[in-house]
Amino acid sequence: MNNIPLKELFSGLQNQMISQLNTNRQFITHPGSKGDALENAWIEWLRNYLPNRYNVDKAIVIDHKGNTSHQIDIVIYDNWFTPFIFSQNGFHYIPAEGVYAVFEVKPDISESSEGKTNIEYAAKKIESVRRLIRTTTSIISVGQKQDPRGLTKIVGGILTSTKSGAKNNNSTLVKHLSVQKGFKSLDFGCIADYGSFYVDYENDEDFKITDFAKRYSEYYSKREFKEVVFSKAENSLVTFFMQLTRYLQQAIGTVQAINLQSYLDNIGEEIDEEI
Repeated sequence: MNNIPLKELFSGLQNQMISQLNTNRQFITHPGSKGDALENAWIEWLRNYLPNRYNVDKAIVIDHKGNTSHQIDIVIYDNWFTPFIFSQNGFHYIPAEGVYAVFEVKPDISESSEGKTNIEYAAKKIESVRRLIRTTTSIISVGQKQDPRGLTKIVGGILTSTKSGAKNNNSTLVKHLSVQKGFKSLDFGCIADYGSFYVDYENDEDFKITDFAKRYSEYYSKREFKEVVFSKAENSLVTFFMQLTRYLQQAIGTVQAINLQSYLDNIGEEIDEEI
């Protein structure tokens, strides 16, 4: 039996992505073009390796009330059960019910944008998605009608090429992550040439709360920061991808079914709910 050297395979993947990110950072000088190139590099990488049940795009997230998020650099969303995506002038508007994860993309995690640290800037973007009003309804599974499930978590993070400043000193980064509360709290991130990280919180979902929106809101409002765990630099992309996959498949599962009538209410139409 031949053994595949997984360590070398992972290392090759890591080096390929870092090389692409570094090329974009060094040779594209226009700020807007550089940002687009970095976002596209991350999007392409995620599309290549995530299962087909997930779509990856730059988008604005909307809800049935017409509320919208900020423009989000990367949205990972459902490709099986979300029935409509609005596309206009090459841009996507994704129903909030279909969203699994959102990310802000920056060249350097230590820098600032619009007067905010990049961590705080990412937190505001994540909050704008989590605040949207999501619906949930029953669904047929294996021939049986299933009751509406609670609102799934929307994981949020930041993806960067590098970390400037003192190496092997994470105190400032940890401080910025620790002060993001509630809907602004980040779950994880990746610094391609430095390491991935996840933020550990003390919190449990209160399943006794039958109001799904209230349960979801309280889950985030009662989150208590515990610690930030970093990977080794040489494993940044692999550990980030494994953490993302863990969240998607084993913590979230499948997003709740969308209540289509809630969207049609905006145009005064009705759909038949029975065959």
